[in-house]
Amino acid sequence: MKAAVCRAFGEPLAVEEVELRAPGLGEVTVRVAACAICHSDIALMRGVWGGDLPAVYGHEAAGVVEEVGAGVLAVAPGDHVVVTLVRSCGRCPQCLRGQPALCERLPEFPLTRSSPLTGSDGSTIQQGVRTAAFAERVTVDASQVVRIDDDVPLEAASLLACGVATGVGAVTNAARVEVGSSVVVFGAGGVGLNVIQGAVLAGARAIVAVDLLDSKLEAALRFGATATFNPRRDDVLLEIPSLLGGRGADYAFDASGAVAAIEQGADLLAPGGTLVLVGLAPSGARISFEAVTVADRALRIVGTKMGALRPQLDIPRLVALYRQGRLKLDELISGRWPLAQIGDAVASAERGEALRAVVVP
Repeated sequence: MKAAVCRAFGEPLAVEEVELRAPGLGEVTVRVAACAICHSDIALMRGVWGGDLPAVYGHEAAGVVEEVGAGVLAVAPGDHVVVTLVRSCGRCPQCLRGQPALCERLPEFPLTRSSPLTGSDGSTIQQGVRTAAFAERVTVDASQVVRIDDDVPLEAASLLACGVATGVGAVTNAARVEVGSSVVVFGAGGVGLNVIQGAVLAGARAIVAVDLLDSKLEAALRFGATATFNPRRDDVLLEIPSLLGGRGADYAFDASGAVAAIEQGADLLAPGGTLVLVGLAPSGARISFEAVTVADRALRIVGTKMGALRPQLDIPRLVALYRQGRLKLDELISGRWPLAQIGDAVASAERGEALRAVVVP
């Protein structure tokens, strides 16, 4: 099969013929119908967090089950599925607490210990982000796939695997935003727009989007923001509190991973407010807060991984919201590229032109 292989950080991906092993015990092979490009994939390609090469990235996917390994009962060949990066045992303390994205037994999975991908010469190719979906097919653990109805468009469904689930889940699962709250969102890209959608679903009264690109701010308004600010020309630390009645925000979400944005988010909080870190900063990045302020103003700082996603529970709920017209998915797709042109899709995402660029193998 063909896959887009990263052989050197910062270099273009190479579409090559690779081998994918058949599914083993508790595993599933899925024919990929669509894989959206997440900025985490781009960061990995650039070496922001290091890692072993060569690797195939891509983790926001949907497709059709092609083959199942022994012991798999939840899906069967022909089923349409969302493929997530959340690989979990269902039995460790974190899984039992409803945090499968933090599964403690992840190192024990055969797919974690040994990649299912090899090059044409038999050399190992890493399964990036536990999925490697910039490819025609993937072999993943059964815990990573969620069956959906056949009439749900697979291109739209692919967005549920990461960006939508992370953004909406940060609001509903991690922060548990209350009706009537005020929310500020730093970063109006693929994840930030879904934080905004989550805030709308939660019944927030004010939803303020902050981004450096006016095109992203225009999109934020379409997705439910009630006001927007661009730090290149706006004094966000002065103007946002004024907009919110002088008391600051109940919740500030950072979907950018930028240190300056995170620290500004903390400064914008009202007493008792919550700062939620959604975006991933580069390795080694440090943020600073005045400790007495955090304690005296009773501020909360919350980290969230994958929006505290519980795939088997949350993805069907998101599908239901999409069917009801309450969750925008199709509107997030800015363009579609074949696997052979994945370099163009990545470039479009890096330039900020795409809300979500989707690769259609």
